[in-house]
Amino acid sequence: MLYNREAAVSYARKWALSRNPEFYDFQEIGGDCTNFASQCLYAGSGVMNFTPETGWYYISLNSRAPAWTGAEYFARFLTNNQGAGPYGRVLPLYAALPGDFIQLSFDGEVFGHTLVVLETGFSPAPDNILIAAHTYDSIDRPLNTYYYNVSRLIHIDGVREQE
Repeated sequence: MLYNREAAVSYARKWALSRNPEFYDFQEIGGDCTNFASQCLYAGSGVMNFTPETGWYYISLNSRAPAWTGAEYFARFLTNNQGAGPYGRVLPLYAALPGDFIQLSFDGEVFGHTLVVLETGFSPAPDNILIAAHTYDSIDRPLNTYYYNVSRLIHIDGVREQE
C-alpha cells in the first residue's frame, strides 16, 4: 500500500502550530515532537501496528506504544517493521521527500528530536529542506536553522495493511 505523503504533509501544516485534541500533548512531560510526527505518519498511512511493546499505536495517554512518542523507538519501529503499518529505512539526507522524517542528535549519540519534512529543493540539503515540528513549534523552518551534531533521514517506503 502506498504512503500518502500529501496527507501527511497536509496534517503537519494544519497542526504544526497547535494541537489536535484527539491526542495528548506531551509538551510538558518530555516533548511533543515524536507524538506530532506519529500523528502525521498516521495521517499518511492510516494503519497502526498493535504489537505489544514493539508496535506503533496510540489509543490514549495510557494505552500507546513507546514508538508513538519516543524518537529512538519511532526509528527502530519504522526500520524494523515487518508487520502492519508504515515501514522505512535510513537514507542519506539528499533522498528526503515530503512526508519523510528527520531526527536530530544534539550530543552525537542519542537522537532526541523528530521533524516532519514538508518540502525539499530539487537537490535536498539542509538549507532547502523545510520542516514542521512540535515542542519548539515550527512550520516551514529550514533544517539548517537547527543546531545539532548528527541528523538521520527516515524515508517511508510504504505501508502494510492489518492482517
